[in-house]
Amino acid sequence: MTLKKRSLSIAGHQSSLALEPEFWAALEAAAADRKCSVPALIADIDAERDPDQGLASAVRVWLLKRAGA
Repeated sequence: MTLKKRSLSIAGHQSSLALEPEFWAALEAAAADRKCSVPALIADIDAERDPDQGLASAVRVWLLKRAGA
């Protein structure tokens, strides 16, 4: 599966994140549910993650937990 990379600003600094298209779609749905932008949701996930965990992994785990997996 091909990863899609997007550039975004998190906590005032530029970053990029590569995820599978299905995870981007799930992020977009979660952001819509929370009435926020995808970058704002990713910033929230980033702020809560363990510093030893990569951001892409943290996003995937957050989405799985949200789905009840």
